[in-house]
Amino acid sequence: MNIKVCGITSLDQLDQLDKLMVDYAGFVFDNKSYQYVGDKLKSEDIKYADVDTKKVGVFVNMDYKGIMEIIDAYGLDMIQLSGTESPEMCKMLSKEISVIKTFYIDDFDGEKINKIINEYDDACDYYSFDSNVKSNRGGITNAFDWKMIGNTSIEKPFFIGGGGIKPSDAPTIHQFKHPDFFGVDINNNFEKESGLKDTALVLSFIRAVNQVIN
Repeated sequence: MNIKVCGITSLDQLDQLDKLMVDYAGFVFDNKSYQYVGDKLKSEDIKYADVDTKKVGVFVNMDYKGIMEIIDAYGLDMIQLSGTESPEMCKMLSKEISVIKTFYIDDFDGEKINKIINEYDDACDYYSFDSNVKSNRGGITNAFDWKMIGNTSIEKPFFIGGGGIKPSDAPTIHQFKHPDFFGVDINNNFEKESGLKDTALVLSFIRAVNQVIN
């Protein structure tokens, strides 16, 4: 089970996640988010961090040049596009770096999901499916009905979650079956204070998911 922890705002947390063998760490470059990393960490500190955890930059409708500059400055391994980026934009970026494209699908059915993802089929490397129910801080608060994905023709590795995943969801994650289910993306439901993850909670979630799966 691949685990991505999004909204990292400190080097200590990145180091802790690396020690927990978390697969992906997400850094938010949307300056409207309370998790915006641009004014919290120096680019060179992230770029030269000695970690195996892959560094993922999360962007919302930023232009190509701006994204490429940040990729270089921060030494990112992957990017996640969480806005309304077009298939053409995703395809341009995927020539330079692995791209995760996020879709918000609260009230979608399988047919509608198929229609959207088909446009991006050759434009990105991974999908991410999330809820669109926002809190007053901008974070996702509720998970969508994952069963909707089971009725789709997805043929690309995908994440579920983002802010909608809660620590108590491990058993439900186990019950979710799809041949291309790649990983879980967790975020603000694992914070002990604004922008700071509770690493003990992250660890217990990882252990619970692995125990349930095994």
